[in-house]
Amino acid sequence: MAQGLFVVGFTVAEVLQIQAKAKELLVEGKTVMSWTDSGSSATKQFPMTVKETLEECAYALQRLQPLVYGSGKQVAQSCVKGYLPK
Repeated sequence: MAQGLFVVGFTVAEVLQIQAKAKELLVEGKTVMSWTDSGSSATKQFPMTVKETLEECAYALQRLQPLVYGSGKQVAQSCVKGYLPK
């Protein structure tokens, strides 16, 4: 579930740029990189998975421009207990 990491301090253009890069990495299969050099090997995984990044981007875009990207999920709840006089 998105936490709003890209809502404060990011512009819509920056969020769209992050989203585009995440899509690029997903298509290229570069979510985990491994390499070997002179007998040593290393593996690097990105701090956020592509799925998490795309969720955060969608959440941020909904908050930054709700008229363009939708306002997200809205939940309402009400409860009445006891007697209500007329």
